[in-house]
Amino acid sequence: MIVSTWSYGKASNDAALKILLNGGSILDAVEQGIRVTESDTSNRSVGLSGKPNAAGVVQLDACIMSGPGHKAGSVAALEGIRHPISAARRVMEKTPHVMLVGEGARMFALPEGLESVEVNSRGLYGAWQEQRAAQRLRSVRQKPANHDTIALLALGADGNIAGGCSTSGLAGKLPGRVGDSPIIGSGLYVDNEVGAAGATGVGENVMRYCGSFMVVEFMRRGLHPEEACLGTIRRIARVDPKGLDLSTNFVALDKRGRYGAAGTDQRFQYSVTTQGSSWVPANPAMGKLSTGFPK
Repeated sequence: MIVSTWSYGKASNDAALKILLNGGSILDAVEQGIRVTESDTSNRSVGLSGKPNAAGVVQLDACIMSGPGHKAGSVAALEGIRHPISAARRVMEKTPHVMLVGEGARMFALPEGLESVEVNSRGLYGAWQEQRAAQRLRSVRQKPANHDTIALLALGADGNIAGGCSTSGLAGKLPGRVGDSPIIGSGLYVDNEVGAAGATGVGENVMRYCGSFMVVEFMRRGLHPEEACLGTIRRIARVDPKGLDLSTNFVALDKRGRYGAAGTDQRFQYSVTTQGSSWVPANPAMGKLSTGFPK
């Protein structure tokens, strides 16, 4: 069972499944699946094609987590490395640390042989600024575009679980800003006894509540993954001044192979892949959010 955020996650799921069917490990599947989205030049929220920060630089965040051994690795504010998910895995497997950031993360990634890419960040930033200016001239009133992230969760045939998350962060963010995606327990959390959860949306609204950890803890109580995602959003909305205007979305799967998702963004989608099929379900569990706020 493989689940991931957004419809573009389907291509990542399919790549991950192929790895598993060819005898690869569950970590190989997570890493290679997410690399598909990181390499997609049409995706403006993940990888080096993502929108730059306020200084015109694309800074990438990613993490990976292995259920067996409860191991994790993470990189944040990483520049010029094509596959931050691979850097995160190497942090997990080759260092005593969990997270490396900024120039330190890049200095670690380069000797590991990870591909370094020269990116015209200034050009991307200029194009983004022109687009914003054109919108203002047209007096277009609209909410800012929601930010997307690839979070991918995999349950292997042996019952072990792993997950990963990768993003380029909010467009126009302050240099050095880190969202929820590389934070264990926020953008991603894996518990091999229970299940896993991943998040997408505005990171600040997830990381202040350890959102993915909360989803997994709800599943530990016996909730179905969809109900666990709903319960987490309701819990956050109960205390957050924004209420349900959070841009917070979750996917989850449990040890039994059940899966689910919920989100506050009406356009939120997720992807599901098994050995027999791969699909993008209808918009998940939106209408149920207004009913009940668990303590």
